[in-house]
Parts: sequence; structure tokens; C-alpha cells
Amino acid sequence: MSAPDSAVKAPLLRLQAFDAEDLSLLSAHLQDALLRVCDLAYLPKQKRFVLGASRFDWAAEVEGRLERRQSALHFEWVRNVRYCGVARDRPDGVLELLTVTFEPGETPPEGRIRLIFSGGAAILLDVECLEAQLADLGPRWPVCSRPTHNLDEDAGAGS
Repeated sequence: MSAPDSAVKAPLLRLQAFDAEDLSLLSAHLQDALLRVCDLAYLPKQKRFVLGASRFDWAAEVEGRLERRQSALHFEWVRNVRYCGVARDRPDGVLELLTVTFEPGETPPEGRIRLIFSGGAAILLDVECLEAQLADLGPRWPVCSRPTHNLDEDAGAGS
């Protein structure tokens, strides 16, 4: 009997973030995740923002494999959401996530979570406190290439 394929036996990633340092680790795993605009949802009654994404598995890349995995990310205690440069009228539009950051507010633990995408798009979450969870939802699948960036294009993404 042959050993199971690495895509089958690979553990599901499950991470939580309660501070900026936690969020930076979560962000590293989500770098270059692809998502469709229709996979974004703000649930104001639950104070939750959710997104589904196809994340590039950077740990597998270190081992010589190019793979993606379907994942879900959600933020709790969200008071308000602002979309900057996200074409919400195009639900099949694709966004590439570059980074997720937290900026403390005037009255801790409140603050702002910023999801920054290639091409200058961003989503700003006004939160009572930082609480986020990332979870893989299923098996990995092989992809043909590793994500790359035109640094000139993305230079204005954080402003």
C-alpha cells in the first residue's frame, strides 16, 4: 500500500487572532489568497464580517509544492464596514489579498482592521475589539504557478 498523498493527509489550518501580533501570523497565511466579491458578507446583527478565499499554501511551497486550499475568515465585534475600490456591483470580480492589519483606536481595545488587496482596493472594518478566526475548509489542490507581484502596481495599496 502506498503512502497517502500529501494533499489528503495535510492538517487543516485553524488560527485565531486576538491582537496585532496574532493577526500578522494569520495575514501571512492569507497572503495572495483569491476571493470573489460575492464571497464577502457583513452580518450587522451578528457584528460579524465573513469571507471565503482560496489561499495559496506558503508552507507547501517551501516543500516544493504549489497548492491552494479553500478557507474561511471571519471577524467578530464589527460595527461598520467600508469598501474602498471594491466593485460590489460585480459579484464575480476577483480580489487578491495582500495583507491584513490592525490599527488601535482611541479607546482600546477598539480599532480598525484593514484588508488590503492588489490594485489598491481595501476593506476597512471598524471593530469593538480584535477577534478573528481562519479555518481551512477542505483538501488542497495543485496550481500551476506561484503568486508574484508588480511592486509598482501595489505601492499605493496601503495609502
